[in-house]
Amino acid sequence: MDTTAQDVRRRRSDILPRHLSYRAVGRQVALIPLDYPHPRQWRIGFAVCSVFVVVWAVSVLWLFWGGVGVWGIQMPVPWGLAIANYVWWIGMGHAGTLISALLLLMNQGWRNSLNRFAEAMTVFAVLMAGMYPILHLGRPWLFYWLIPYPDTMTVWPQFKSPLEWDVFAVGTYLVVSVTFWYVGLIPDLGSMRDRATRRAPQVLYGLLALGWRGSARHWKRWQVSYWICAGIGVPLVVSVHSGVSLLFAVGLEPGWHSTIFPVYFVLGAVFEGFAVVLLISITLRATFAFYDLVTPRHLDILAKLVLATGLMTSYGYVFETFHAWYSGDPFERQTMLDRLWGDYAWAYWATIACNVLAIQPLWFPAVRRRVWLLAVIAGLVTFGMWTERFMLLTTALYRDFLPSAWQVYWPSFWDWSLFAGTIGLFFFLFFLFVRLLPMISMFEVQEVLSEEGTHE
Repeated sequence: MDTTAQDVRRRRSDILPRHLSYRAVGRQVALIPLDYPHPRQWRIGFAVCSVFVVVWAVSVLWLFWGGVGVWGIQMPVPWGLAIANYVWWIGMGHAGTLISALLLLMNQGWRNSLNRFAEAMTVFAVLMAGMYPILHLGRPWLFYWLIPYPDTMTVWPQFKSPLEWDVFAVGTYLVVSVTFWYVGLIPDLGSMRDRATRRAPQVLYGLLALGWRGSARHWKRWQVSYWICAGIGVPLVVSVHSGVSLLFAVGLEPGWHSTIFPVYFVLGAVFEGFAVVLLISITLRATFAFYDLVTPRHLDILAKLVLATGLMTSYGYVFETFHAWYSGDPFERQTMLDRLWGDYAWAYWATIACNVLAIQPLWFPAVRRRVWLLAVIAGLVTFGMWTERFMLLTTALYRDFLPSAWQVYWPSFWDWSLFAGTIGLFFFLFFLFVRLLPMISMFEVQEVLSEEGTHE
């Protein structure tokens, strides 16, 4: 065996569960939904998330009662924290699709321990994002007017409106993400049905498995469906956030009207998504002792991806500054100077500190081997991407073309309570996912073990 082949085999062995056999992988992952080993910890966490779900419900009900005036939005800032959070949530789910779909098409086996909970993160994040444009409508109960369905009243949607772009972008991404996630679950749902000893789980997983028996015909049809969903999902990563960026770029507001926005937003979304996947991987690995399934090699690869996409995002920050200077437009230059030294300078410098400076230690292998450092960096990036969205939104609006309309925007209590509620709702759904479904793809990990000759 030549040196190159040995190196490839060594790297591949770094991502395999070296101390788990073929059957032990299934037992360890299936044990959690079927016979939960930490019920007390789960109940405490679930109870805390439930409190925030109540906060979310109260915030939404109060919004319905008082209207969007309960938020801090006012002219000239009609888009506030709600839309900033929308862009932040929709970007969070992009890494889940990339890890699952793109790496599947590229036949990268290291994705197998990460793709399941990354896909769940995508679905839940898109759900959180999708509610914001609807709540921001003012009359959210009429949101179905945005859907192009046959209408006898001839009230057709305005396809030039960015709201329509949201419907198509978020709706398509949600449908494809849920389909891809569910199709990937089917073999493991069949395995869970066969492992269950109680009647209720047998019925539940049996219904969800859609009659899966693991025959050659089932595997063939499943593989075709799975790869088709992956092929559809990859371009959606680019198209969805490009569409979201056009909500800003097609406007004439200084700081938004730039052709770099689609690339800038896509790279930033992937950057944010990889940071969140890294944070979730570290948390699940420590909580459930998945040290053999989520190995240091997985964390090292994710850290490198965070660094790479972070450098691409940093280029966007540099080009944005260059564009403001090179354009010669006094409004563009003033908006850039306002970001540096104005009322929202804290958001700009927090963005630079978290998204540019904080990732630089990832160049060093010693940093990538320290799990707690990776968790800190991933958390800073997640926060930095939120401050970036907030900064981009507010600095372009609160001081635009008319000095007589200038007014500082600050979110109200109900803005923050709704945001905290969506975070709680996200984790509420994730706790349910951890409790009821296998969070790691058993059959894909076992497939790699089978190819390596570990059959016990």
